[in-house]
Amino acid sequence: MPDITAVAGKVAGVISLVAFVPYIFAILRGTTKPNRASWWIWTVVGFMLGASYYSSGADHTIWVPVSYIIGPFVIAILSLKYGEGGWTRFDRTCVIGAGVSALLWWLLSSPLVALCINIVIDAMGALPTIRKAYRVPEGEDRTAWILFSIANTVNLLAIEEWTFAIVSYPIYMFLTAGLIALLVLRPRKMK
Repeated sequence: MPDITAVAGKVAGVISLVAFVPYIFAILRGTTKPNRASWWIWTVVGFMLGASYYSSGADHTIWVPVSYIIGPFVIAILSLKYGEGGWTRFDRTCVIGAGVSALLWWLLSSPLVALCINIVIDAMGALPTIRKAYRVPEGEDRTAWILFSIANTVNLLAIEEWTFAIVSYPIYMFLTAGLIALLVLRPRKMK
């Protein structure tokens, strides 16, 4: 009989990767304009989080972070042409905060500390998109965020060991994707 945590982890990873497809199509259709700051921070952090999370002992829950390396990179590239114009003061503040957190990670050289710092960096990257989803929910793709939320919910079932190092990232992603999904599911303004 297959290990339920292993199956849940792979299913969550596939759902998470698939969630980027409607988001990419929404960008190409012009119905979603990705926030450049968020997606570039998420691209860089995706690599760092994947490495630090795996080094901290993640096994079955690693597939969602792997999808968060691939998907954000594609969207970050698309944001150069199709993303929101300019970098606001808020966006720049988030990028600077992410840079400071990355420097601290490099200086401290510990997988668990790196994981915590990378979650903070990721949260700094999420803030512009959370703000956008709150102000202009129609500017984000509902299907993609529902799928991200589902993937991160299923990923909680993949947790094989309930230690801080293993649960911190999946719980953070569950809360962040869930918040954005709730914001974009609010009734949209009629034009």
